[in-house]
Parts: sequence; structure tokens; C-alpha cells
Amino acid sequence: MIELVLSAAGSQRVRFAISPLEEVLGAVQTLLGLRGHPAHLPWVSAAPALDVPELAAVLSARHYITEFLSPPPDGPETTAEAQLRVVRETPPHQVALELAMVDADLSLLPADPAAARDLLAGQLETVWNALLAPRWPRLRELLAADIAYRTRLLGSGGITAMLAGLHPQVRLAGTSVLVDVRSRERLEIDSRGLLFIPAVFAWPNVGVVTVPPWQTSLLYPARGVASLWTSATAPPEPLAEVLGRTRALLLTGLDAPAATADLARRFDLAPATVSAHLTALRAAGLLTSERSGHRVLYRRTGLGDALLTGKL
Repeated sequence: MIELVLSAAGSQRVRFAISPLEEVLGAVQTLLGLRGHPAHLPWVSAAPALDVPELAAVLSARHYITEFLSPPPDGPETTAEAQLRVVRETPPHQVALELAMVDADLSLLPADPAAARDLLAGQLETVWNALLAPRWPRLRELLAADIAYRTRLLGSGGITAMLAGLHPQVRLAGTSVLVDVRSRERLEIDSRGLLFIPAVFAWPNVGVVTVPPWQTSLLYPARGVASLWTSATAPPEPLAEVLGRTRALLLTGLDAPAATADLARRFDLAPATVSAHLTALRAAGLLTSERSGHRVLYRRTGLGDALLTGKL
């Protein structure tokens, strides 16, 4: 059990972020068969073969796979390029410390920690470019929707509401977040706060970053993964006749909050066209919008749900 001790005003010390490199690690572990939601099977069958034996060796560990390979991100807008720079700047002594903790055969890695770091960073970049970058807009859309959902819960019901349903192994006890994992540790959250990182490829695991100097972070499975690789649902024909096919398609597709650019890519529409239709749907009370970082996310209102299901 890991106990993460917050201040009395703990909800003020909670932040959310998106970690592209955490998705890289999870994707490789999914391809290795070490984790994976059943929904990822179509993605696995279509994934190209990759020659990254040293990275695969590190990620074959059962209990610890390093922190420096997916350094805690700054926020929801963190890029893979920014994280890769942090990886390549990790001091050799930190690399050596963390690799020594990995419970796997790392004999393929160079003995020099700086050389091992640079080799692994190069393989991370290879996996990112081949597997994640082409699909990142859709993955990021899902992660941003999870953060928007958790942020609303945090604002309306505090950290208790936000943690409810986050993961069966995570719960609040007083001002401490308890994480039911193999490790035993008690940490006082410092002034940087507790960072929550949703991840597409995390399921069924939850993880905690506790190794200094990295910010204490809790990684958990993002909501909505079950529908990630499915094709867009066609709108009901009567709804399309009333609203028009494009507006009905957008309303149907907003099962989770999404931004204009995300919807444009998903449905192969011009961003200006999507924006105009979203504005009209919002004016009719069928959608609402809220800002998440630099993005504006749209989601269906209760009226929109009722119209879609025919239960007005």
C-alpha cells in the first residue's frame, strides 16, 4: 500500500497532465502481452513490427520499469518532443539508480548509463513515430475528455468525488490517497502537488511515481478506452432528417467531450464546418462547451442526450 499524504486543502494541490511517453511505454507493454484492454486488439493486430529489444527488455519487468523513460509531464499540453528532451537530459547517476531497480534482464543494455539512456531514448522516439504519433489526435482527445470529466468532479465535489470510480485500487482516507499496490510507502506530497495522469494503455493497472526527484504522480486508466478503436456511429436517420446529417453525426459522436479539431479529424470535415455546426447545436441547447487548457471541449447536454435517445 502506498499512502500519499495531502494537505488539509488537498484538492488545491491536485493537477492533471497528459504523458505521451507513458502511452509509448504502455503500447509496447500491450504488444508484449503484459497488459491491454480487450478493446486494443484491433490496434494490436494492425501494429507494425518494431525492433526495440533493449526497450522491450526494460518493459518486460513486472514491478518497476523506471521513471526517467516517461518523466512526469508539465500539464495537458506536454508533447512527446518535450518529454524526450527530459529523457536525454536525465543525469547518468539517476539513470543508473533507476535501471538498477528494474526487475528484468537488462544485459542487452550498454554498461555506461549515459549510453543506455541515449539508446533507450532513441527507441522511445522510434515507437512514438511509428505507433503513437499517427493516432495521437484521437488518443489525446480521449485523455483530454477524461481530464475534463475529473476536473468537473473535483470542482463540484472535491477530491472525494474526483477519486470515486477512478480505480478500484485507489481511495481516500482522511487527507491521504491510498493506492493498493505491491509497494509499501508513505509520502508527504510536496509543494508541487499530486499529479494525476490518465493513460490509454494503462488498463488494468494503476501506478505511482515515487522516486525522487520526479514529481509524485498517479497514473490510471482513462475513461472511454472501450470505444477507442471503433468506427464512428452513424446517427439515427430520423435525427439526421431533423438536424441535418452533419449536425446529427456530431451530436452522436460526442459521447465524450471533444474539441473542434478532434471532431474535424475524426469525421474528415473542415474545422470551419465543424465549428459552425457546433455553434448552432450549442445555441439550440443541445451542447455545452468548456475550456480545458488551450482547447474548448464540447459535450452533449441533458437535452442533447434526450433528443439522441428519443426520450424527450
